Amino acid sequence: MDREDQRRYLVVGSVILEVVTPLFQQKIENDFTTQTTGGFGSFQAFINSQHVIHTLFHLRHRNSWCCKDKTNCRNHTSLPLVYCQWKKLYSENPGPGIHNCHCKFTANPVQLKDLDISLSSLILLNCCTLSQPEAEAVQLLRQYKNDYLSHNTTGCITQTEYNTLWPDLVTYVLRLDPSQNDSLIKIEHRPLDKSLCKKYFTFLLDLHQQIEEIKSTMESVHSSIQAVSSSLSGLNSSVETAFQAMDTTVQEIDLAVHRTDTAVQGMDTTVQVMGTSIQGIETSVQQTNDLLKELLHKGLTCECGRQIIIPLCNNQRRKHRDQYQLGQNIFFLHQQFKLQSLFLMGKSEFITDVKMMDDGRLVFCQPNENRLMICNTDESQTDCISLEGTPWSLTVVNNSIVAVTVRLQFRCYIEMYDINNKHILKSILTPGICIAAGLAMINNKLVVGGEGELMSVDYQTGETCTITTIQGGMSPFVLHASDDRIFFTSLWSNDRTLSWYNYIDNKIYNTKLPSPSNSITSLQDGSLYVCCDDGLIHHVSKDLKHREKVRGTNNELLQGKSFISYNTKQNKMVVLNYKNILSIFHEFQ
Repeated sequence: MDREDQRRYLVVGSVILEVVTPLFQQKIENDFTTQTTGGFGSFQAFINSQHVIHTLFHLRHRNSWCCKDKTNCRNHTSLPLVYCQWKKLYSENPGPGIHNCHCKFTANPVQLKDLDISLSSLILLNCCTLSQPEAEAVQLLRQYKNDYLSHNTTGCITQTEYNTLWPDLVTYVLRLDPSQNDSLIKIEHRPLDKSLCKKYFTFLLDLHQQIEEIKSTMESVHSSIQAVSSSLSGLNSSVETAFQAMDTTVQEIDLAVHRTDTAVQGMDTTVQVMGTSIQGIETSVQQTNDLLKELLHKGLTCECGRQIIIPLCNNQRRKHRDQYQLGQNIFFLHQQFKLQSLFLMGKSEFITDVKMMDDGRLVFCQPNENRLMICNTDESQTDCISLEGTPWSLTVVNNSIVAVTVRLQFRCYIEMYDINNKHILKSILTPGICIAAGLAMINNKLVVGGEGELMSVDYQTGETCTITTIQGGMSPFVLHASDDRIFFTSLWSNDRTLSWYNYIDNKIYNTKLPSPSNSITSLQDGSLYVCCDDGLIHHVSKDLKHREKVRGTNNELLQGKSFISYNTKQNKMVVLNYKNILSIFHEFQ
């Protein structure tokens, strides 16, 4: 285990525990003690107020309508406030309740210092008054904790991860409190303290690892039961052996339960009952399933609020994402607007690229005016970034940074822009690239097309190298990257070839489309939507072997050169046609 990797883990963990968590707690206190929110004298009084308890109740309970304020009740699709968090904040009133709503509960005498980053961020985002930049900072800092610490069982952070994480941590901490700069500098240069690192590791790691052990043990129980069931069909003598195997498995479960007794209360009792009351294989199967159901009802979750599902007997393994049926219409048109009126563009002006950020904002390249345009999907808060050169293609690097291909005085650059602060971060001179070829991200590096080659650009160091040369000297035009694959088409106008470069085997695969393509995007299951000159969207399997026209495609929206882009976090697809009409499609749930 590399000491520097451990030290980087300690640095990031220290920021989360020593800076971010107290900062969140302080912002909550500042909010509830101000006169604008009622001037509550304590945190308990604040969470016991009508607005707060009502809001948090609906973040934990679904299909419930409150007696005091039905008009403001919400039925959320997800429940981010988990059982243990709700129980920390509230207790049910003794005696039968008149209504099955938040009036049955009363706030506990909980202290602000008892809130971890997950719970404090939920309260900040849902119950306190934050500006949009502050809300974004709170959300992202919590997400960084989940991404890099909550499920990190190694206690290490690599140099590559740290180089991209640390600038974001600094940016969003200082956005919430600029006075924290000195604290961040001290923590950044903190030497490795193994005892402190071990302590922070215990605080920061979710129950995820221990729950996975229970899950593995439960799966072994199912395997044992199935084996016993098979043997009992022909041999009564195998029953005794099967029971011994079950007892051994139960002991293993007991050991796992003892390690997580605070998260799985009552499980030990259930296991003992199961071990002493096994009568016949049908009984043991039923008891095991009951045990698993109890685990699910206890709401075992990771810090990010996603429930960890332990499969019941005979259930198939869960898939990350079911395969879409090729040609299936999985989107519906939600809204449209004309960019000319939104950005006050002339009729001769045009957009060369558009991407949706993970927060839903849209970023456009407007080459005639040498600028990037930014707006929300509700057409509000339009903004722009002026460039010295001409922008053409762009890609999203992270939540606030985009990379853009730019031509300036016959030279080609890749420039990095912070769209929140609206300033340039870096300009990388990249000779040989074609700014119209497209730009993509893969393995934390930029991919761009050159003359007869695919090129990789390290946006941190500016280093440029050739990924692969393309047979016949063909220059890539439409470019898209997904997982370990780079998709591209030819710069030649009549070429109908769609190509795929695979990092794993370092080969290029080809397929023919009905007409030349204008834009490519990938969906949740890895398949592709390819927008073609025939005015149709073609749904292509991720191995390029099969394709179907997307049913219900609106040809009028796709006439001429059209750009298509899907954001997996928002589950939205944007389509921009040659008339500068932007269409936003939502995915059917």
